Amino acid sequence: MKKLTEEEIYKKLESLQGWEFDNNAIHTSFEFEDFKEAFSAMVRIAFEAEVQQHHPDWTNVYNQVEISLSTHDAGGVTEKDFKLAESIESIINAGE
Repeated sequence: MKKLTEEEIYKKLESLQGWEFDNNAIHTSFEFEDFKEAFSAMVRIAFEAEVQQHHPDWTNVYNQVEISLSTHDAGGVTEKDFKLAESIESIINAGE
C-alpha cells in the first residue's frame, strides 16, 4: 500500500470531521455517556478492524476513546487508514 502525501491526506481529511493529521498518523477522539458506551463502541470498531485486517492504536479512559491510524508497513498514512476511519465514523454515527 502506497503512503499518501501530506497534500493527499489533508484533502481526504476535509470529508472526515474531527480527524487531524499529526506525527505521521490521523487522529480523532470521541466522548461517550459513560464507560459502557465507550467500550461498546470499541468492541464494534474492533470487529470491523478485524474484518479489514487493519488495527487502530487507541486508548480508553472512562468515557473517552482516542484513536490513531497509520499503516506501519508503509511508514505513514494510506488508503487503508481512511477506509477504517470512514468505517469508524459510520459505527459511531449508527450508535447515536
